[in-house]
Amino acid sequence: MAEKKEKVLSVQDLVIDFKTDNGILKAVRGVSFDLYQGETLCIVGESGSGKSVTSKAIMGILANNAIIAGGSIIYRGENLLEVSEDEFYKIRGHRIGMIFQDPLSSLNPIVKIGKQITEAMLINSDKLKTMYNDLISDDLIRYKNTLAKMNIAITNEKKKLEAFISETEAKENRSKEQKSQDKALIRKKQQEFREFEKKTRDKYMDEAKGYKAILTETEKRAKKEVAAYKEKVTGEFKEKERELKQKIAAASDKEEKDRLDQELLREKEDFTNKLRITKAEAKRRALKIMHEVGIPEPEKRYNQYPFEFSGGMRQRIVIAIALTASPEILICDEPTTALDVTIQAQILELINKIKAERNLSCIFITHDLGVVANMADRVAVMYAGKIVEYGLLDEVFYDPRHPYTWALLASIPDVDSKEKLESIPGTPPDMIYPPVGDAFAQRNKYAMNIDFREQPPFFKISDTHSAATWLLHPNAPKVEMPKIVSERIKNSLEEKKR
Repeated sequence: MAEKKEKVLSVQDLVIDFKTDNGILKAVRGVSFDLYQGETLCIVGESGSGKSVTSKAIMGILANNAIIAGGSIIYRGENLLEVSEDEFYKIRGHRIGMIFQDPLSSLNPIVKIGKQITEAMLINSDKLKTMYNDLISDDLIRYKNTLAKMNIAITNEKKKLEAFISETEAKENRSKEQKSQDKALIRKKQQEFREFEKKTRDKYMDEAKGYKAILTETEKRAKKEVAAYKEKVTGEFKEKERELKQKIAAASDKEEKDRLDQELLREKEDFTNKLRITKAEAKRRALKIMHEVGIPEPEKRYNQYPFEFSGGMRQRIVIAIALTASPEILICDEPTTALDVTIQAQILELINKIKAERNLSCIFITHDLGVVANMADRVAVMYAGKIVEYGLLDEVFYDPRHPYTWALLASIPDVDSKEKLESIPGTPPDMIYPPVGDAFAQRNKYAMNIDFREQPPFFKISDTHSAATWLLHPNAPKVEMPKIVSERIKNSLEEKKR
């Protein structure tokens, strides 16, 4: 069971707003989920449900107008919402990789594929610098994170203040008295922000000074250790080089001389590789990864441009780039949307193969339940910024409990079902003005009065399965799932038995 595996990522009560010209948009509203080692979590829902925003928060690439209003994203014991950009630089792409929807938007059209795959390796090619950074990493991160927490806290409060002022000043038909009261309230909020800013700076700067002193000492020790390592490997190579040159000079026949020349060449290459990643080594690694992702004739393809590849092959290149740093988490943001059905199947099979070989943990974002069936170990169904159903694949597919999950299952074409396809009526709510109760109530033919008044809590169905719908309340009337959904589940179960 997934619960017995190591938990590699935990998102808890994540709340993300966006400041827009029309007001504050509530994009993610209290999202929580866990990701376990070696599993694939599929997040499924309509466009605008908050799937991609959640993944971008994990990667630390939210737009500048985003306001992280609450929650945490815990990775390796750290809250990614509070780490510095210096640490995120080490995490993003290295420990957590991402594959985007459109490969063309991820690739430079005028740069050869080989250069794009090796770029990150060559940027980080100095092994002495990497060694130094690793030695000071813990103390540097602690110092930088302290400053980052301070700046993030102040920035978020400032964004909230600016949003409050914008909303207040945008009110229509205010009386003179109301305008005066609003100005007084704005001044009060501004004063509260100044007090918060001073208190926050005082608190974190005192901590940062202590960490800075520790970091300075660590940097001195690290420089000595790196210098000692360089001196050691250089001395060993020089000694080996001297011995081999003497043997070459004393060699009596051409065959022996050629063998010693090759040995000296290998020693030079080995010495260089201890200090930095060469272009030859980066190319060797790139060709290996290109072969791993199923690109034929990698030697030839290495020197080609993106326009010379098909859509499926471009997506394989993007996957190869994501794998160069050997991440332990791979986020796939609708990576097959721009591909035809046949190529989709190949890419999904490839991701599953790589996941198994490397024991990766994957977050797969999609609106296609057919993709979910092929990829997921666990499923989170999202609607209007909230997860409305969460469980193992078989639980969500064969025992769905939320009306929105029913609606998604009923809207997928199925050759075995005789029932007419059902579309989901209406449109998602405007999240600048989120509904008071259940966000799906307006589109839900099973909605009760309470759905329009109160948001439903999660009701536990099993230890691994829960859904946020008032239909699961003990006092709710019994409602059967739509016939088309039950028919599809029956057909699917019969197919599994065969």
